[in-house]
Amino acid sequence: MAGRRLLVFLSLLVLLALGLVLGVAQGAVPIAPGEVVRALLGLSENPIITELRLPRVLAAMLVGAVLGISGAAFQGLFRNPLADPYLMGSAAGAAFGVTLAVSVMGGLSSAFAQHAVFTHLPASAILFGFLGAVGAVALALLLSGGASRTGDLILAGVVVGSVLVSLTSYLMLQDADRVRAVFAYTLGNLAFVGWNGVGSLALFLLLTFPLLLLLGRTLNALYLGEETARSLGLPLDKLKLLIIGLVTLLIAAAVAQAGIIGFVGLVAPHILRRLLGGDHHYLLPASALGGAVLLVLADLLARTLVAPAELPVGILTTLLGGPFFLYLLWRGRRVAW
Repeated sequence: MAGRRLLVFLSLLVLLALGLVLGVAQGAVPIAPGEVVRALLGLSENPIITELRLPRVLAAMLVGAVLGISGAAFQGLFRNPLADPYLMGSAAGAAFGVTLAVSVMGGLSSAFAQHAVFTHLPASAILFGFLGAVGAVALALLLSGGASRTGDLILAGVVVGSVLVSLTSYLMLQDADRVRAVFAYTLGNLAFVGWNGVGSLALFLLLTFPLLLLLGRTLNALYLGEETARSLGLPLDKLKLLIIGLVTLLIAAAVAQAGIIGFVGLVAPHILRRLLGGDHHYLLPASALGGAVLLVLADLLARTLVAPAELPVGILTTLLGGPFFLYLLWRGRRVAW
């Protein structure tokens, strides 16, 4: 098993490095991979690389890592391989927050609204998106009676998410001139993220990921069942709440910056759990790398499939991840039969 783990981690690192070079090289103006490598090493200067493409690719890595980690943590917490990072309404809350900032406060310029030409979201929209995601999860926790009632918590998250989606749609209809820009954001788009966004995402990862790793023993115990976890003397209610809080902070930061990007947080940890087993001390970092690889490659496809136009990466991940999700459901029913 140790040899397999080493091989998986090395393979993910190689794929990530390859995705970084290809992601920076491809675009409206192709750049030779050799020039990309020299620019990344600081041996040459190219503003297209350093100011436009590199922050986007790094953002894809960081958002993918956040989704992978969050999916692995929630799959362990809820003991369900089909658990998604957006399970508790955080994505709907973030979308509502951004839409509120844009529509009510006029957070975007008219050029943004008319042409959907964007390089970054304004700080007010990012802040409202973050607060919306945190608020949605807090409301789900309040309605369900806390983290101890897992089934009620999932249902409360679904209800809160549905209500916020309806409110978001209403706000968008009230400000039709800005609908196109906000809609592009909600579909998931890494073009919004600049160097400031990369820095904030990296900061949230540095603050929360070590804590989640320390909670690996708790996630291992929970995945085996709550009775097993309680037999170890773990304060489950507090630890569950801590895990939910850490994941919520990560998802809020990612969705506020890049919109809703589906299925990465479902697919990456599910595949890696099959390759590495259920030990979250290995699964969490592997899921971070796997999510980063998947989103970098998905963003590369989104920028090249219909060039010179580009697809919102959230649409592409949904189109690719949807069949995988259906396969998991079909396989689970066959096993049950």
